[in-house]
Amino acid sequence: QVQLVESGGGLVQAGGSLTLSCAASGRTFSSTGMGWFRQAPGKERQFVAGITRSSGSYYTNSAKGRFTISRDNAKNTVYLQMNSLKPEDTAVYYCAAKSLGLLVTSTESDYDYWGQGTQVTVSS
Repeated sequence: QVQLVESGGGLVQAGGSLTLSCAASGRTFSSTGMGWFRQAPGKERQFVAGITRSSGSYYTNSAKGRFTISRDNAKNTVYLQMNSLKPEDTAVYYCAAKSLGLLVTSTESDYDYWGQGTQVTVSS
């Protein structure tokens, strides 16, 4: 059974940092694209960042320059380092993985596996 388990969320003041982790089990994702999405209250889930098999990274505009996505294939884990956090970053953050394909997209339906989400709350 494939599982993605996120951790690292929490409450942080504006300007602070958090690092989210997503540990995968049940299969290896070293050859596929993975991503982070987030869903704020009352809003649709949206793409935040993605990483290709070869660690090419892509970010939504609001995340560029503040967030860094990385992966450790030996640990089957993907990370999202978030710096200079803002109250508008408050959301549930989800890890996602593709079953096939080394690239990443910002489209939810392109991802086959999802974690349960971890809450990030940024206070002003």
